[in-house]
Amino acid sequence: MIDRYSRPEMKAVWSEDNRYRKWLEVELSVCRAWAKLGRIPASALKTIENKASFDAGRIEEIERTVKHDVIAFLTNVAERVGPDARHIHLGLTSYDVVDTAFSLLIKDALLLVKGGAERLRAAVREQAVRHKRTIMVGRTHGVHAEPITLGVKLLVWHEEIGRHLGRLDRALDAIGVGRISGSVGTFIHLDPRVEELALAELGLRPAAVSTQILQRDRHAEVLAALALLASSLDKFAVEVRHHQRTEVLEIEEPFTPGQKGSSSMPHKKNPVRAERISGLARIVRSNLLAALENIGLWHERDISHSSAERVIFPDSFLLADFLLAEAEDIIRHWKVDAGRMAENLQATRGLIFSQALLLALTSKGLSREDAYGLVQRLSLGVWEGRSDLREAALADPDVGRSLSPAEVKACFSLDPYLEKIDLLFERVLGHES
Repeated sequence: MIDRYSRPEMKAVWSEDNRYRKWLEVELSVCRAWAKLGRIPASALKTIENKASFDAGRIEEIERTVKHDVIAFLTNVAERVGPDARHIHLGLTSYDVVDTAFSLLIKDALLLVKGGAERLRAAVREQAVRHKRTIMVGRTHGVHAEPITLGVKLLVWHEEIGRHLGRLDRALDAIGVGRISGSVGTFIHLDPRVEELALAELGLRPAAVSTQILQRDRHAEVLAALALLASSLDKFAVEVRHHQRTEVLEIEEPFTPGQKGSSSMPHKKNPVRAERISGLARIVRSNLLAALENIGLWHERDISHSSAERVIFPDSFLLADFLLAEAEDIIRHWKVDAGRMAENLQATRGLIFSQALLLALTSKGLSREDAYGLVQRLSLGVWEGRSDLREAALADPDVGRSLSPAEVKACFSLDPYLEKIDLLFERVLGHES
């Protein structure tokens, strides 16, 4: 089912052919390193480089007998290379190849995710600038609080994605290592220079020390970065889902020609794409738990992590890549109803200005406790009836003893809520905003 959400570039990274291709890259880099050190004859290296290849179907056929994927791979490569294949896998253990190649695969996948995150951030930035002064009600606990702008809401998302880009960079650094150090990491049948030469060619650093495998805290860090990213995408999706509720209806995800929302109710336009983001993000988060469990292996290694990694890494990357693309498309093409936002600002009949009225009263000498009690009394009356806070304040003698009618009316202006918007945009986007 995950394949349903696969985009071609990420799917190609995690294909079986690409996994074997990376294994072969590692084996060839080691052969070239041995040749530089005089262990493999130049003629043999030339034959290996010219003939080394594989066939995934043949590997599968061999594996059915030997029950070992790396041996099946090496057997198939040897069939194609001939006698000089004796120089391939010289001094190596399987995970010299598998773990080093795995780092290469993860790096490629992280770069695709990073590109998706950058595109999403650009879409968010564009919409933030467009809606810099699109005023709407801010909500806390789901309840109307005070006015905000859609642009400021999106600035928060922009900064959040920026932090994810930093985490992806740190994940790239954490996983940017390989190991070519033998069965328990002690170079018994290897020259440490082989590791240095081969990994340099592959664009990796040697792990300073390893067992038979790279330590799995590195891999858990990668999945933690993906889980955090997916959680923010879920957060953005939940916001869209709330704004598309009939009672709110300020933002709607794209509804394309021919799309249908319900098999029984023709009027329905449901936030199904945002809901799908929320659902699939849960899978990415849950995969992190398996990665954390993989850290504690027996002694120099066991194989309990391997089967899990064959599922959680491709699935997590395929989903993260898909979710980023979905979120970007929704944000680029959503419908923003500024008129509905303006209507909703009036839905609580002036209650969103209660703090402005409170502060105006305290500026005239009332204690905060007295001013709060006065405004709360008026506000509760608005909640319970059909009155308007401004009219209630204008008619209240206790308010009138401190504030003139003009001063009361000034508390209910939207203009002050826009005064600091430029400052926030400059903080986040700089002068170009």
